[in-house]
Amino acid sequence: MAMSSDDKVLTIGDRLELFVKDIWNREGVPTISLSGLALTLSVALITWGAAVFADEQEAAEPVQIGDRLELFVDTHLVKSMDNTELRLRRPHPATASGGPSGAYMTVIRDGDRFLGYYRAVAPDYDGPRRDGHPGERTCVVKSADGIHWETPDLGTEEDMGYPNVLRDIEPPRTHNFSPFLDTRDGVSHNERFKAVAGVRRGAGVHVFGSPDGLTWHLLSDEPVFRGGNLDSQNVAFWSETEGRYELYYRKHNRPRTVDRIVSECLLDWEHEPVAEPNLDGREHLYTTQTHPYFRAPHIYIALPTRYTHGQIGGEEVSGNIGSTDIMLMSKRAGADAYERTFDEAFIRPGPDPGRWGSRNNFMALNVVPTGPAEMSIYHRDGTRYVLRTDGFASVYGPPEGGELVTRPVVFKGRELVLNLATAVRGGVRVELQDADGVPIPGFTLDDCPAIIGDSVGHVVAWRNGSDVGELAGRPVRLRFELRDADIYSYQFRQ
Repeated sequence: MAMSSDDKVLTIGDRLELFVKDIWNREGVPTISLSGLALTLSVALITWGAAVFADEQEAAEPVQIGDRLELFVDTHLVKSMDNTELRLRRPHPATASGGPSGAYMTVIRDGDRFLGYYRAVAPDYDGPRRDGHPGERTCVVKSADGIHWETPDLGTEEDMGYPNVLRDIEPPRTHNFSPFLDTRDGVSHNERFKAVAGVRRGAGVHVFGSPDGLTWHLLSDEPVFRGGNLDSQNVAFWSETEGRYELYYRKHNRPRTVDRIVSECLLDWEHEPVAEPNLDGREHLYTTQTHPYFRAPHIYIALPTRYTHGQIGGEEVSGNIGSTDIMLMSKRAGADAYERTFDEAFIRPGPDPGRWGSRNNFMALNVVPTGPAEMSIYHRDGTRYVLRTDGFASVYGPPEGGELVTRPVVFKGRELVLNLATAVRGGVRVELQDADGVPIPGFTLDDCPAIIGDSVGHVVAWRNGSDVGELAGRPVRLRFELRDADIYSYQFRQ
């Protein structure tokens, strides 16, 4: 499990090494006296102690979670783990019929319909294929369930090459047209849908609006932003938690990284950098596909395409080519950094040789629900991938048992609901503790019969029932005991 640079705590040795480097010149001659060195070492010890104390204080501060759903995609609420681990859960391919397939895809659920957007190339175009060329088209498909799709007739086949091309979106803005459903309170019906589009620094980012996701109009004649390398899929959304719009775009080309601008009105943006997860020398991040998770909008899910330079199918190659796979990252609303909890690939290229070619693995923006206990994401080749609801990752306990204890949290609600799965001979028990870790009478492990089964919404019950309302509003710790079991998420609710 990887730890972000912001989470790293320097040891005494680390801190002393930094101080020694500061006081020793390049010729190996000390630049201060021995008495100065002693003073410096004392300062190092004090600094280290203060850092540890600050970390412990932060961990002890209760977190206001209210009735939010919490996922195990990061360690934000974890105090300790004993013989348990966070495990990445990979999606599996499922059948799809006529779904979106192409470059820079977006899938949106709007009530009882799904819209899938993708970039295509006019069938009769034979000109140069540079970014934003005149043959690029933004197309849309529709679905009632996110599984079976149909192509709407927008009356564009004769002049645009396909019947489902979005009108009023001219190249180069068709290169990376990226829509989102604007969930801001009070948004105009005529602009329920928004989109950002544009290619490269010179063209800049344009903003569009739409009442239905099919007919679009420009919201500003001039680009609202010209920074960064904008030829990737730039993604935007309204953050309910932060009360503002956020747009994530490609920051640099070597290596390819991501940055962010923010706005309260979409037409007036300001730069607010986002810290990168640690990348090795050959890694680049193409599309990040950052978006609020639909069941927990305070957690942003990212499905970046990770490009490994100079390698295809395990073979070292020369030139500007390499292979790609899909990662899982997350980011808490209000945080200035992504969490890279898992370094392994979320979706591997797989057995198809074509998937191992240069830049061949990209996922659509958004994870969407496609069943009572299922959610889907879509690959550019048309494959639909399926995950258990909340099933990005889990905390796992082995058959001999293990535990996870959370930081103190303050909740509201009357019952605790778990998304879990156990083996026949496994089980989960839950204990509620006070802020100091003392078990609360009536809610101890011994009071909790083992939960055995598989459910995305199991209500925890102790011997005296499931009502935890008497503890709402005060700091508590959750102690999970797991035996051959996984917990994907938890939530307090009414």
